[in-house]
Amino acid sequence: MLSSNPTALPSYMPRPVHVNVPSSFSSSSASGPDGGEARLARERPDQPEVWALVEALDAYQGPLYPAASQHLLSQDELLRPEVRFLVVRDAHNTVQGCGAVVLREDCAELKRMMVRPEARGQGLGKALVAALELEAAWAGRPLLRLETGVRQRPAIALYERMGYRRCGPFAPYRPDPFSIYMEKLLG
Repeated sequence: MLSSNPTALPSYMPRPVHVNVPSSFSSSSASGPDGGEARLARERPDQPEVWALVEALDAYQGPLYPAASQHLLSQDELLRPEVRFLVVRDAHNTVQGCGAVVLREDCAELKRMMVRPEARGQGLGKALVAALELEAAWAGRPLLRLETGVRQRPAIALYERMGYRRCGPFAPYRPDPFSIYMEKLLG
């Protein structure tokens, strides 16, 4: 059972994973010389500053794809027990990225990946995907899949660099000219 504290996490959640980020990393809200370390940890997606980033993702992708090609998880869906939701915060505790892995019967699926535009190019996306891969592996799901939009070229390139290969649609998806499906066997 979850605590009434909106930032409280279930007791099974591990300690945060610390990610070292180049000292050039900064955000629009960060100031001072100590902005070089980020923290990546499981958090609840219903925190206002976290959900604002998810909404920014929706606002970005909304005009790029028809509604039938947008496969979004709601806040309630992201709070389900089969979802592991991770957040990257900078040294000033500002949310810089987020992503989820949904544990399915025979695989896990990456969802809701986003790094703030001003924080891109610093390795946060790669660290986030790697941490989500660990979450899938720890949960006994060695096959990780994802669906992304054809216009998400930087994301597609990141996934390919990390060993993801294109595949056909998997449940619950159907063929869609606006979607690319990828998978990676963890190991």
